[in-house]
Amino acid sequence: MPATIDILGVRHHGPGSARMVLAALDKLQPDAVLIEGPPDAHDVLSFASHAEMRPPVALLVYEPDEPSNAAYYPFADFSPEWQAIRWAQRHSAEVRFIDLPWSNRQPDEKKLSESSVVEDDTLDKLDKPDKPGQPQQIRRRIDPLEELAHAAGYEDGEGWWGRLIEEQHHQREQVDKGENALAVFGAIMEAMRAVRATEHVDEADRNDIENARREAHMRRAIRQATKQGFSRIVVVCGAYHAPMLTSDALERVGSKSDDQLLKGLPKRKTAATWIPWTNDRLSMWSGYGAGVVSPGWYGHVWEHADQPAVPWMTRVARLLREEDIDASPAHVIESARLAQTLASLRGRSMVGLNELTEATLSVMCGANPLPLKVIERKLIVGVCLGSTPDETPAVPLQRDLAARQKALRLKPSADDTLLDLDQRKETDLERSRLLHRLCILNVEWGLRQQSAVKSTGTFHEVWKLQWKPELAVKIVEAARWGNTVLEAAQRKVLNDARRSSNLEQLTILLDHVLLADLAGAIEPVIERIQTISAVATDVRHLLDALPPLADVLRYGNVRKTDAALVEPVVTGLLARICAGLGPACGSLDDDAAAAMTRRIDRTQSALTTLDRKDLIEPWYERLRTLGEAAIHPRVAGRCWRILLSAQVLDTADAARHVSLALSVGNDPAFASAWLEGFISGSGLVLVHDRTLLGIIDRWVCSLNGETFDRICPILRRTFSTFEKPERRQIGEALKRSAVEPDSRASSPDAISPVGYDLQRAELVTPILRLILGDPL
Repeated sequence: MPATIDILGVRHHGPGSARMVLAALDKLQPDAVLIEGPPDAHDVLSFASHAEMRPPVALLVYEPDEPSNAAYYPFADFSPEWQAIRWAQRHSAEVRFIDLPWSNRQPDEKKLSESSVVEDDTLDKLDKPDKPGQPQQIRRRIDPLEELAHAAGYEDGEGWWGRLIEEQHHQREQVDKGENALAVFGAIMEAMRAVRATEHVDEADRNDIENARREAHMRRAIRQATKQGFSRIVVVCGAYHAPMLTSDALERVGSKSDDQLLKGLPKRKTAATWIPWTNDRLSMWSGYGAGVVSPGWYGHVWEHADQPAVPWMTRVARLLREEDIDASPAHVIESARLAQTLASLRGRSMVGLNELTEATLSVMCGANPLPLKVIERKLIVGVCLGSTPDETPAVPLQRDLAARQKALRLKPSADDTLLDLDQRKETDLERSRLLHRLCILNVEWGLRQQSAVKSTGTFHEVWKLQWKPELAVKIVEAARWGNTVLEAAQRKVLNDARRSSNLEQLTILLDHVLLADLAGAIEPVIERIQTISAVATDVRHLLDALPPLADVLRYGNVRKTDAALVEPVVTGLLARICAGLGPACGSLDDDAAAAMTRRIDRTQSALTTLDRKDLIEPWYERLRTLGEAAIHPRVAGRCWRILLSAQVLDTADAARHVSLALSVGNDPAFASAWLEGFISGSGLVLVHDRTLLGIIDRWVCSLNGETFDRICPILRRTFSTFEKPERRQIGEALKRSAVEPDSRASSPDAISPVGYDLQRAELVTPILRLILGDPL
């Protein structure tokens, strides 16, 4: 007796589709359930029935030799394929995946994907021209769901399908679950058969070729099941493929044609496992081709099929209260009533997401759309993270990470979580080390944040944690370095150090090594830094390398690491910087001078943090010599500003240098560049020192119109770096000085701020005018 084959064409994620599949399976009672999915994962399929397997989860299929060549196959509780797997396991029926194996994909098709369906059935296609020179003609693949939705008065197929199938199927089930489900699947089959009959298959189109191969492999798997003696076979697949898998299609196409189409495909070694997944990755907005708009809502409908409105509004109210937005039981009741009224006015027998969202906006949000953004992210899409059993196949590195997470009470979450670590506590210190080690392995579970509390120490670290499914692939990739997080991080660091010849990268790497407490890698990295720095001739690289090392030297002991190993490196680098800084600052253009100024600032900040005379005094001496040299004025001005801020230079000396730089004999462009270097970044020196402010004010007032227009952009750029209160105070000081001139300047005995007797200077003015000519 020939086997009976029933095809259930589904949407890959939807509560209504999942219920129809269960109803159809209960009606048909098959002894074999064949599912569109990767046969590579057959060995791990049994884990789906494990008590600790909680969707959303995904099958991860990858190449052990090249883990980045991987594919995800996600499942939610409301996925029809997931419910078919669980039904078969409960009823001891044979269950298999029948899609084209990932190991047989062509090289250009092997890319990281997140899809149980590789193609997007609504994508536009281009027909190639029959003759050269003819323009390409756009061919749009007709989507029957879109056409039916428009006929029913809906804007898109997504909303129509959700209303017709996903949100209301449970009401039809009350009449006759199995018969009704089979009738709906029959109607879906007819719609898809009609669209497939009108399609033109382009043998040169990669997507069309891939679809043909996949369907050929699925037909081959169905034939194999019939030969093995199964009498009742149910195939659960995407609705688009359903017409090509029926008994008629099997006979029409023939096994020889399918074998020919599958001949010569590559065969690669693959491995598979289950990994936790998240609701937001089930959303179509994540780029997932088979995604849905509202996975969180569909999960709610799956759990509360009969009356979803009140439980949904209760969840909304709870979320709003967590966000400090008023939401009372009265709000819940009124919102649910309004949603039901809207559904009745629209002739709908059941409240849907549109009605609930409109009611939420009106009643709970007071017509403010901003809270809806939170509701959409946390409820409509959802932030749920699934879990897999401990027995699930995994690389040793994954198991070690799971053990460390459990020991340190760091539970992965799909939502953003801020973690404030006090490294004086042993547990927090170990958490910090783990996160730093993972960053070295490019497993960026946590991203370090700037602490809201400014501190001169490093006892506190703030991390933002968010577990993303693709980190599972990162862990597999990192497993080649070792079987534990510590071992893998240490080996990767040693490899990176050997391969790098960039001094700045090496010093940053050393900082990571100490933060991650990789004791076995500290000395090799330091030796590599010493080797590279010994032959480095570019002072810019030495300046870039010093600040990270200074941080290590200053704060290493806070983390219980031996930072003394870094001290000889810092001392040697600083000596070479002081020796080569003068030549490095010669012949700089404006952009190079700006970059050099930033490097000098960073080095100054690092040395100030160290607070060691044996290091800071040679540096200040070098800056003084540099300020007096014939170098770019912006760099020279910055050197004097650093010395003034460090109180190495007194106010009178600073005023003398400012006066010389802004003297009439200097080119205005030179003076403005010097001034930019001297005062940029902070205007406090002008707020508190009216002498310097007066010198600059008089210089600006002495400029003629043409010169002022030329240097005004530089001055504006310089003063724009000041804080707004600083600019305001400077303006008020200048305003007061204009109204109340300095009484000392009008006094017969007045002495200028730079030590000149103004009365005696006036005596030589006529002689100077005679010699130089009167510019006025």
